[in-house]
Amino acid sequence: MADRLPPPQQIRFDDIAQALRFGRARFLAMPRCSVAYAGVFMVLGLALLLAIGVLGLSPLVLPFAGGFMLMGPVLLAGYFELALRYEQGLKVSPAEAFRAFSRAPTGLWMVALICAFLFLIWITDAGVLYSFTLGGGHFGYELSWLSEFGGDVLRFELWGSLMGSGLAYMIFVISAFSVPLVYERRAGLVEGIAASARTVLGNFTVCLAWGLVLSIVVMGSILLLPLLLVTLPVMAYASFYLYRRVFPLGEGAEEAPY
Repeated sequence: MADRLPPPQQIRFDDIAQALRFGRARFLAMPRCSVAYAGVFMVLGLALLLAIGVLGLSPLVLPFAGGFMLMGPVLLAGYFELALRYEQGLKVSPAEAFRAFSRAPTGLWMVALICAFLFLIWITDAGVLYSFTLGGGHFGYELSWLSEFGGDVLRFELWGSLMGSGLAYMIFVISAFSVPLVYERRAGLVEGIAASARTVLGNFTVCLAWGLVLSIVVMGSILLLPLLLVTLPVMAYASFYLYRRVFPLGEGAEEAPY
């Protein structure tokens, strides 16, 4: 497998703009499939927001939204499947996106297990921090708690973000490029994670900027859930573009048209 995997290519800041244009074009080419797949996560997110609001734990919304970023790379496998099928001129449908997980190699499930483990660490730490900073206060899911308990809530969100950013960056380093590499069976688990880490650290500034764009767009969309129906597929296809930009399929392979 190693002899087929080319060395990672360097990427530039303008590749991020190219990736976003590609993501938008792929979304417009497959709008129904893309929205249907994102709809599942929107419904789950809505149920979670309602539960958090009923329990009066609204400040935990941001930590849970950040937690989605920890699991997000593996959940995007469905969009990678749609992108591959569209690229090959095959039928695309929401069912094909969900079947991606039944076709996923063992290595992808191992990455998912790592992501889930770090997600549990993140939520546990956020819960402990919440108990120390906000105690047993009741915060319904409405804007009033932002002003009424602004200082305590702000401190919780600030320290929580600092704690979560370290875990989020770890996930980004190991999964940003390993997930599509492993899913396409171009690399095994160890080789894929090593290739992803080399790529992210070797393109540190650009990849950091891309990670920030992903985090801001997706977390903002989770707080304004209907946006997730559009932003999730666009960012997923954009990620697929960057993956193919870094690991082209062959010598002299051209960038994907959009």
